[in-house]
Amino acid sequence: MTSDGVVVDEAIRAAWDSYRVLEKRTSAQERRQAQQRVKAAVDSFGREEVSRGTVFLVGVLTGYLIAEQPGDNKDRLDPLSDLIPAAIRRLPSFEKADPEQVPMVTGVLMAAAMGMDTVVWRDRFGQIPPEEALAHSFVLWLLADLFDSLVEKPGAIDQLMREAFKSVATEGR
Repeated sequence: MTSDGVVVDEAIRAAWDSYRVLEKRTSAQERRQAQQRVKAAVDSFGREEVSRGTVFLVGVLTGYLIAEQPGDNKDRLDPLSDLIPAAIRRLPSFEKADPEQVPMVTGVLMAAAMGMDTVVWRDRFGQIPPEEALAHSFVLWLLADLFDSLVEKPGAIDQLMREAFKSVATEGR
């Protein structure tokens, strides 16, 4: 595990691949490739680091949804009365979501809404157990789905994230 909220790039990419595994629009071949990349990242950096990557992305998407909403101010999502409750209410739609993880997931969303570093905030509570990591993955999917719904373009956030990863990879060369 890295420190001070820093997460290994490959773990963040693997966290996004976890979203792609959950996303129904992902083709079978792309899903298999995403699963392989997640496994490789877990083997290289550990499940904990990939889980921290998911917490990081939950923070990024939450911040983006709050700051970059389309439309005028009267239609904006309020993080405390709209965004967070909407995600938490939909979490039980995932059969494998453990209700006991809701307080920590809510905490991560609250930290993001308050502009805090979600990874630093979450790291204060120790390692992320597998049940919680899964809940964060579901929340990431829910936030991505909300983004796509707001812009009325399925797959928009996936395209945006893939382009971001591609540009970061290009800059790193």
